[in-house]
Amino acid sequence: MRQQQTVGRAMTCSGVGLHTGKPARIKLCPAPADTGIVFIRNENGRRIALSASVGNLIPAELCTTISANGAAIKTVEHVLAALSGLSVDNAFIELDGEEVPVMDGSADPFVRLIRAAGIVPQDLPQPFLKITQPIEVVEGHKRIVVEPSPISRITYSIQYDHPLIQRQTYVYDWSVSLFDRTIAAARTFGFMKEVKYLWSRGLGKGGSLENTIILSEQGVLNESGLRFHDEFVRHKILDLIGDLAFLRVPMIGHVIADRAGHALHTKLVEAILAQPDKWVFVNTKEQAVSTPALSPRTGYAPQPASYC
Repeated sequence: MRQQQTVGRAMTCSGVGLHTGKPARIKLCPAPADTGIVFIRNENGRRIALSASVGNLIPAELCTTISANGAAIKTVEHVLAALSGLSVDNAFIELDGEEVPVMDGSADPFVRLIRAAGIVPQDLPQPFLKITQPIEVVEGHKRIVVEPSPISRITYSIQYDHPLIQRQTYVYDWSVSLFDRTIAAARTFGFMKEVKYLWSRGLGKGGSLENTIILSEQGVLNESGLRFHDEFVRHKILDLIGDLAFLRVPMIGHVIADRAGHALHTKLVEAILAQPDKWVFVNTKEQAVSTPALSPRTGYAPQPASYC
Protein backbone atom coordinates (compact mmCIF):
# COMPACT_ATOMS: atom_id res chain seq x y z
CA MET A 1 0.00 0.00 0.00
CA ARG A 2 1.47 3.33 -1.02
CA GLN A 3 2.24 5.86 1.70
CA GLN A 4 0.91 9.40 1.44
CA GLN A 5 3.43 11.90 0.09
CA THR A 6 4.23 15.60 0.38
CA VAL A 7 6.97 17.91 -0.87
CA GLY A 8 10.30 18.00 0.93
CA ARG A 9 10.72 21.77 1.30
CA ALA A 10 9.18 25.09 0.34
CA MET A 11 9.74 26.35 -3.21
CA THR A 12 8.43 29.41 -5.05
CA CYS A 13 7.74 30.51 -8.61
CA SER A 14 6.04 33.52 -10.17
CA GLY A 15 4.43 34.55 -13.41
CA VAL A 16 1.27 36.09 -14.81
CA GLY A 17 -2.34 34.93 -14.61
CA LEU A 18 -3.65 33.60 -17.93
CA HIS A 19 -7.07 35.23 -17.60
CA THR A 20 -6.47 38.20 -15.26
CA GLY A 21 -3.15 39.21 -16.81
CA LYS A 22 -1.96 40.13 -13.31
CA PRO A 23 1.35 39.07 -11.72
CA ALA A 24 1.12 36.17 -9.29
CA ARG A 25 3.51 34.25 -7.05
CA ILE A 26 3.03 30.84 -5.48
CA LYS A 27 4.91 29.14 -2.67
CA LEU A 28 4.60 25.36 -2.54
CA CYS A 29 5.05 23.96 0.98
CA PRO A 30 4.99 20.60 2.80
CA ALA A 31 1.74 19.67 4.58
CA PRO A 32 0.87 17.01 7.17
CA ALA A 33 -0.66 13.69 6.14
CA ASP A 34 -4.42 13.78 5.53
CA THR A 35 -4.28 17.49 4.63
CA GLY A 36 -4.89 17.15 0.92
CA ILE A 37 -4.09 20.16 -1.26
CA VAL A 38 -4.90 23.48 0.41
CA PHE A 39 -4.45 26.89 -1.21
CA ILE A 40 -3.60 29.83 1.06
CA ARG A 41 -4.47 33.17 -0.51
CA ASN A 42 -2.73 36.25 0.85
CA GLU A 43 -5.17 39.13 0.52
CA ASN A 44 -5.04 42.51 2.26
CA GLY A 45 -3.03 41.14 5.16
CA ARG A 46 -5.26 38.09 5.57
CA ARG A 47 -4.34 34.45 4.93
CA ILE A 48 -7.42 32.66 3.59
CA ALA A 49 -7.52 28.85 3.28
CA LEU A 50 -9.28 27.23 0.31
CA SER A 51 -9.05 23.46 0.07
CA ALA A 52 -9.09 21.78 -3.33
CA SER A 53 -12.40 20.07 -2.58
CA VAL A 54 -15.54 19.76 -4.64
CA GLY A 55 -17.54 21.89 -2.21
CA ASN A 56 -15.35 24.89 -3.09
CA LEU A 57 -15.75 24.62 -6.87
CA ILE A 58 -17.62 27.46 -8.56
CA PRO A 59 -18.74 27.79 -12.20
CA ALA A 60 -16.12 29.44 -14.43
CA GLU A 61 -15.33 29.65 -18.13
CA LEU A 62 -12.19 28.06 -19.56
CA CYS A 63 -10.54 27.33 -16.20
CA THR A 64 -11.16 25.68 -12.84
CA THR A 65 -11.94 28.09 -9.99
CA ILE A 66 -12.42 27.60 -6.25
CA SER A 67 -14.00 29.95 -3.72
CA ALA A 68 -14.32 29.90 0.08
CA ASN A 69 -14.17 32.25 3.04
CA GLY A 70 -14.80 35.28 0.85
CA ALA A 71 -11.92 34.63 -1.56
CA ALA A 72 -11.52 32.95 -4.95
CA ILE A 73 -8.61 31.48 -6.89
CA LYS A 74 -8.67 30.92 -10.65
CA THR A 75 -6.87 28.44 -12.91
CA VAL A 76 -5.86 25.90 -10.29
CA GLU A 77 -5.89 22.91 -12.65
CA HIS A 78 -2.29 22.93 -13.93
CA VAL A 79 -0.61 22.96 -10.52
CA LEU A 80 -3.12 20.36 -9.28
CA ALA A 81 -2.29 18.21 -12.31
CA ALA A 82 1.41 18.42 -11.52
CA LEU A 83 0.85 17.38 -7.90
CA SER A 84 -1.55 14.58 -8.81
CA GLY A 85 0.56 13.40 -11.73
CA LEU A 86 3.58 13.05 -9.42
CA SER A 87 1.49 11.40 -6.65
CA VAL A 88 1.86 14.26 -4.16
CA ASP A 89 -1.13 13.95 -1.83
CA ASN A 90 -0.59 16.77 0.67
CA ALA A 91 0.66 20.32 0.14
CA PHE A 92 -0.01 23.94 0.98
CA ILE A 93 0.05 26.35 -1.96
CA GLU A 94 0.44 29.93 -0.81
CA LEU A 95 -0.67 32.44 -3.45
CA ASP A 96 -0.13 36.18 -3.79
CA GLY A 97 -2.83 37.13 -6.26
CA GLU A 98 -6.18 35.85 -7.48
CA GLU A 99 -4.95 33.44 -10.14
CA VAL A 100 -2.29 30.73 -10.24
CA PRO A 101 0.43 31.85 -12.69
CA VAL A 102 0.13 30.21 -16.09
CA MET A 103 3.93 29.84 -16.50
CA ASP A 104 4.44 28.28 -19.99
CA GLY A 105 0.82 27.07 -20.27
CA SER A 106 1.57 23.52 -19.16
CA ALA A 107 2.21 21.66 -15.90
CA ASP A 108 5.92 21.20 -16.64
CA PRO A 109 7.19 24.26 -14.67
CA PHE A 110 5.26 23.02 -11.62
CA VAL A 111 6.65 19.51 -12.12
CA ARG A 112 10.16 20.95 -12.07
CA LEU A 113 9.30 22.96 -8.95
CA ILE A 114 8.04 19.82 -7.19
CA ARG A 115 11.09 17.83 -8.29
CA ALA A 116 13.35 20.57 -6.89
CA ALA A 117 11.45 20.51 -3.60
CA GLY A 118 11.68 16.71 -3.42
CA ILE A 119 8.88 14.22 -2.76
CA VAL A 120 8.87 12.52 0.63
CA PRO A 121 6.72 9.68 2.03
CA GLN A 122 4.59 10.20 5.14
CA ASP A 123 3.47 7.97 7.98
CA LEU A 124 -0.10 7.28 6.80
CA PRO A 125 -1.13 4.95 3.96
CA GLN A 126 -2.89 6.31 0.88
CA PRO A 127 -6.06 4.42 -0.09
CA PHE A 128 -7.48 4.53 -3.62
CA LEU A 129 -11.06 5.06 -4.76
CA LYS A 130 -11.91 2.07 -6.99
CA ILE A 131 -14.85 2.37 -9.38
CA THR A 132 -17.15 -0.69 -9.28
CA GLN A 133 -20.00 0.53 -11.54
CA PRO A 134 -20.06 3.00 -14.46
CA ILE A 135 -20.81 6.65 -13.72
CA GLU A 136 -21.64 8.89 -16.68
CA VAL A 137 -22.28 12.58 -17.36
CA VAL A 138 -23.64 13.73 -20.73
CA GLU A 139 -24.38 17.21 -22.08
CA GLY A 140 -25.45 17.24 -25.71
CA HIS A 141 -22.57 15.90 -27.80
CA LYS A 142 -20.22 16.06 -24.79
CA ARG A 143 -19.74 12.94 -22.70
CA ILE A 144 -17.56 11.67 -19.89
CA VAL A 145 -17.85 8.33 -18.12
CA VAL A 146 -15.73 6.38 -15.66
CA GLU A 147 -15.90 2.60 -15.84
CA PRO A 148 -14.50 -0.21 -13.67
CA SER A 149 -10.93 -1.09 -14.62
CA PRO A 150 -7.99 -2.91 -13.02
CA ILE A 151 -5.79 0.13 -13.76
CA SER A 152 -6.10 3.91 -13.82
CA ARG A 153 -6.59 4.91 -17.46
CA ILE A 154 -7.83 7.93 -19.42
CA THR A 155 -9.07 7.80 -23.01
CA TYR A 156 -9.75 11.32 -24.28
CA SER A 157 -11.12 12.43 -27.66
CA ILE A 158 -11.51 15.96 -29.00
CA GLN A 159 -13.01 17.35 -32.21
CA TYR A 160 -12.19 20.77 -33.66
CA ASP A 161 -12.74 22.07 -37.18
CA HIS A 162 -9.08 22.97 -37.66
CA PRO A 163 -6.57 21.27 -40.00
CA LEU A 164 -4.06 20.65 -37.18
CA ILE A 165 -6.60 19.09 -34.83
CA GLN A 166 -9.69 17.55 -36.42
CA ARG A 167 -10.34 14.38 -34.39
CA GLN A 168 -7.66 13.45 -31.84
CA THR A 169 -7.73 10.58 -29.34
CA TYR A 170 -5.09 9.73 -26.75
CA VAL A 171 -4.93 6.87 -24.25
CA TYR A 172 -3.02 7.54 -21.04
CA ASP A 173 -2.25 4.83 -18.48
CA TRP A 174 -1.66 6.65 -15.23
CA SER A 175 1.94 6.58 -13.95
CA VAL A 176 4.40 9.15 -12.66
CA SER A 177 6.93 8.44 -15.40
CA LEU A 178 4.37 8.64 -18.21
CA PHE A 179 2.88 11.84 -16.83
CA ASP A 180 6.35 13.38 -16.74
CA ARG A 181 7.22 12.31 -20.30
CA THR A 182 3.95 12.48 -22.20
CA ILE A 183 1.46 14.84 -20.51
CA ALA A 184 3.10 17.46 -18.27
CA ALA A 185 4.58 19.57 -21.09
CA ALA A 186 1.37 19.83 -23.17
CA ARG A 187 0.31 23.50 -23.31
CA THR A 188 -3.04 25.21 -23.29
CA PHE A 189 -4.27 26.42 -26.67
CA GLY A 190 -6.59 28.97 -28.19
CA PHE A 191 -7.77 30.33 -31.53
CA MET A 192 -6.65 33.74 -32.77
CA LYS A 193 -10.12 34.48 -34.13
CA GLU A 194 -11.51 34.18 -30.59
CA VAL A 195 -8.94 36.34 -28.78
CA LYS A 196 -10.81 39.65 -29.01
CA TYR A 197 -14.02 37.94 -27.92
CA LEU A 198 -12.26 36.52 -24.86
CA TRP A 199 -10.79 39.91 -23.99
CA SER A 200 -14.25 41.48 -24.21
CA ARG A 201 -15.39 39.01 -21.54
CA GLY A 202 -12.44 39.68 -19.25
CA LEU A 203 -10.68 36.41 -20.13
CA GLY A 204 -7.30 35.55 -21.61
CA LYS A 205 -5.72 38.91 -20.70
CA GLY A 206 -2.42 37.25 -19.83
CA GLY A 207 -2.33 34.95 -22.83
CA SER A 208 0.66 35.21 -25.18
CA LEU A 209 2.80 33.12 -27.48
CA GLU A 210 4.99 32.45 -24.42
CA ASN A 211 2.25 30.56 -22.58
CA THR A 212 -0.40 29.52 -25.10
CA ILE A 213 -0.50 27.72 -28.42
CA ILE A 214 -2.24 30.26 -30.65
CA LEU A 215 -3.90 28.78 -33.74
CA SER A 216 -4.39 30.74 -36.94
CA GLU A 217 -6.83 29.46 -39.55
CA GLN A 218 -4.27 27.07 -41.01
CA GLY A 219 -1.48 26.57 -38.46
CA VAL A 220 0.13 27.81 -35.25
CA LEU A 221 1.59 31.27 -34.68
CA ASN A 222 4.20 30.05 -32.18
CA GLU A 223 7.63 30.00 -33.86
CA SER A 224 8.67 26.97 -31.79
CA GLY A 225 5.74 24.95 -33.16
CA LEU A 226 4.18 22.07 -31.25
CA ARG A 227 5.81 19.92 -28.58
CA PHE A 228 3.74 16.90 -29.67
CA HIS A 229 1.77 16.43 -32.88
CA ASP A 230 -1.29 15.76 -30.69
CA GLU A 231 -0.46 18.32 -27.99
CA PHE A 232 -4.07 19.53 -27.96
CA VAL A 233 -5.66 16.32 -26.70
CA ARG A 234 -2.75 15.72 -24.33
CA HIS A 235 -3.44 19.09 -22.72
CA LYS A 236 -7.08 18.11 -22.28
CA ILE A 237 -5.85 15.04 -20.36
CA LEU A 238 -3.63 17.33 -18.27
CA ASP A 239 -6.68 19.45 -17.40
CA LEU A 240 -8.69 16.34 -16.53
CA ILE A 241 -5.96 15.05 -14.19
CA GLY A 242 -6.00 18.41 -12.42
CA ASP A 243 -9.78 18.40 -12.13
CA LEU A 244 -9.88 14.80 -10.84
CA ALA A 245 -7.70 15.99 -7.95
CA PHE A 246 -10.94 17.31 -6.44
CA LEU A 247 -11.76 13.71 -5.49
CA ARG A 248 -8.96 14.20 -2.91
CA VAL A 249 -7.89 10.56 -3.32
CA PRO A 250 -6.37 8.71 -6.29
CA MET A 251 -8.85 6.75 -8.40
CA ILE A 252 -8.72 3.34 -10.06
CA GLY A 253 -10.99 3.34 -13.09
CA HIS A 254 -11.12 4.07 -16.82
CA VAL A 255 -12.24 7.62 -17.64
CA ILE A 256 -13.52 7.99 -21.21
CA ALA A 257 -14.07 11.59 -22.30
CA ASP A 258 -15.39 12.85 -25.63
CA ARG A 259 -15.33 16.60 -26.29
CA ALA A 260 -15.57 17.30 -22.57
CA GLY A 261 -13.97 20.20 -20.67
CA HIS A 262 -13.56 21.65 -17.20
CA ALA A 263 -17.29 21.89 -16.52
CA LEU A 264 -17.93 18.27 -17.42
CA HIS A 265 -14.79 17.08 -15.62
CA THR A 266 -15.97 18.59 -12.35
CA LYS A 267 -19.51 17.31 -12.89
CA LEU A 268 -18.04 13.82 -13.12
CA VAL A 269 -16.26 14.37 -9.79
CA GLU A 270 -19.54 15.51 -8.25
CA ALA A 271 -21.37 12.51 -9.72
CA ILE A 272 -18.77 10.10 -8.32
CA LEU A 273 -18.99 11.57 -4.82
CA ALA A 274 -22.78 11.56 -4.98
CA GLN A 275 -22.89 7.80 -5.71
CA PRO A 276 -20.78 6.02 -3.04
CA ASP A 277 -22.56 2.74 -3.88
CA LYS A 278 -20.56 2.67 -7.14
CA TRP A 279 -17.06 2.69 -5.65
CA VAL A 280 -15.04 1.37 -2.73
CA PHE A 281 -11.81 2.33 -1.02
CA VAL A 282 -8.98 -0.15 -1.62
CA ASN A 283 -5.25 -0.40 -1.09
CA THR A 284 -2.88 -0.96 -3.99
CA LYS A 285 -3.26 -4.73 -3.64
CA GLU A 286 -6.97 -4.37 -4.49
CA GLN A 287 -8.00 -5.21 -0.93
CA ALA A 288 -11.00 -3.31 0.37
CA VAL A 289 -10.29 -0.99 3.28
CA SER A 290 -12.46 1.08 5.55
CA THR A 291 -13.32 4.66 4.64
CA PRO A 292 -10.16 6.71 5.29
CA ALA A 293 -9.93 9.63 7.65
CA LEU A 294 -9.55 11.85 4.58
CA SER A 295 -13.04 11.85 3.12
CA PRO A 296 -13.28 13.14 -0.44
CA ARG A 297 -16.47 14.91 0.59
CA THR A 298 -15.01 17.01 3.37
CA GLY A 299 -11.23 16.83 3.59
CA TYR A 300 -8.95 17.91 6.39
CA ALA A 301 -9.24 21.37 7.94
CA PRO A 302 -5.74 22.35 9.16
CA GLN A 303 -5.12 25.03 11.75
CA PRO A 304 -3.51 28.30 10.59
CA ALA A 305 -0.32 27.41 12.50
CA SER A 306 0.17 24.52 10.06
CA TYR A 307 0.46 26.77 7.03
CA CYS A 308 3.74 27.51 5.32
